[in-house]
Amino acid sequence: MTEPFVYTPPVEPWLEVLYQDKDLIVLNKPSGLLTNPGRGEHLADCLLSRVQQQYPLAQLVHRLDMATSGVVVIALRRSSERALKQQFADRTVSKRYLAVVWGTLQQAEGTVDLPLIADSSNPPKQKVCYSQGKSAITHYRVLQQLPDRALVELKPVTGRSHQLRMHMLALGHPILGDAFYANGAALNAAPRLLLHAATLELNQPYNGKRLRFDADTDFVSAAGQLNSV
Repeated sequence: MTEPFVYTPPVEPWLEVLYQDKDLIVLNKPSGLLTNPGRGEHLADCLLSRVQQQYPLAQLVHRLDMATSGVVVIALRRSSERALKQQFADRTVSKRYLAVVWGTLQQAEGTVDLPLIADSSNPPKQKVCYSQGKSAITHYRVLQQLPDRALVELKPVTGRSHQLRMHMLALGHPILGDAFYANGAALNAAPRLLLHAATLELNQPYNGKRLRFDADTDFVSAAGQLNSV
């Protein structure tokens, strides 16, 4: 029988700030912390609410799943919120993820192009659907292959819910520790979902300067030190 979900967000670090200016703040979200609040007071603690304690006008422009760690940008002003959201809508934001997946990949790199739709019979899961699904495209590259798992770089072109999880699953290589899509050894091989938003590139909404934010090192270490697995 599945254990009931209990939300226990990490408290250390309270916030890990990678960058800040008058328009935006960029943070490295830990796994296990909601990006935005859920329904009910017990789900109120989240990345956004923590930022809003200091910046009440702060607003999300994108989000990561609770179990996913990594780079998140939050707007600090209404004008920058609109400009940043437009960049995500126009797909001018560049995103790079790291993941540890189960098994041996037959191709060192490639592209997954599989449309996705919400699985209405099993929320919040997604499923591949060629007739009604929305376009979802992910480029992948193996960075390190071991006998039973691999460290991969993932670059999504689109931003569908659970896109990276579903695309790796569709290749036959679920992400380790994925409570939604992995099972057996792949699920039990990690204490958390080994998916991390490692790099985010966008334009500063006021002056247009291209900004890049990286948060790789801690994840690669936490991913189990692949060489010693």
